[in-house]
Amino acid sequence: MEKSLVSIITPSFNCERFIAKTILSVQNQSYLNWEMIIVDDCSSDQTVSIIKEIAKQDNRIQLFQLDANSGTGIARNFALAKARGKYIAFLDADDLWNPLKLELQIDFLKKNNLPFTFSFYECINEAGESLNRRIESPRNLSYRQLFFCNYIGNLTGIYDVNYFGKIAISSFRKRQDWIHWLTILKKIKTAQPVPESLALYRIRENSISASKYELLKHNFAVYKSFHGFNTILSILCMVGFLFTQLVIKPRYVKT
Repeated sequence: MEKSLVSIITPSFNCERFIAKTILSVQNQSYLNWEMIIVDDCSSDQTVSIIKEIAKQDNRIQLFQLDANSGTGIARNFALAKARGKYIAFLDADDLWNPLKLELQIDFLKKNNLPFTFSFYECINEAGESLNRRIESPRNLSYRQLFFCNYIGNLTGIYDVNYFGKIAISSFRKRQDWIHWLTILKKIKTAQPVPESLALYRIRENSISASKYELLKHNFAVYKSFHGFNTILSILCMVGFLFTQLVIKPRYVKT
């Protein structure tokens, strides 16, 4: 039986140090029927030339270049418009996948008749060294739980286009992934992960993930601007978010 095509959405910007390994982690997938759509957001380093050289040897890799630096949301939506797959998956240009990632997730979707799934993942630093931290989630993740904590790593989510259609990426420059998963769970109510670590998330210096202040600021913006809450309600939501992070602590597992 022919396997369904998976479209992998990858925005890139000045990631010459990482992009080759990211692409290689896709090429090493046991699941072979995929297309990787890379949209470069006006890189000024060697990112584009590296991608072009690799793409010459593998026609499953497509490179597009934006005319002006526009942010990851625009790049992802550009890639989404080009996607032909039954399934949409996401992988940023500095992250990595386990070789069995696609196979296990697609099999999980089909066996459980699900339109969406994700997985656990590990954190690494810029050098690719383990930070001994695995990000997990509840086995039956509800919209309410996701509302107060983004359990879903962008590099792990996969959804069925036949069920959802192509879901446009938010115009927000930050926290687009959280908004994306909230949009999905608002429709299906709950989501089940593949309860294994199937990807490596790279935490880079000066990234939002590395800055607690920036993370809180952008999370507040999601409550206030995306959800449309007033300032007081947004602050109350942030209290719930902080309670989840500091008291319940459901996400981080030391490995």
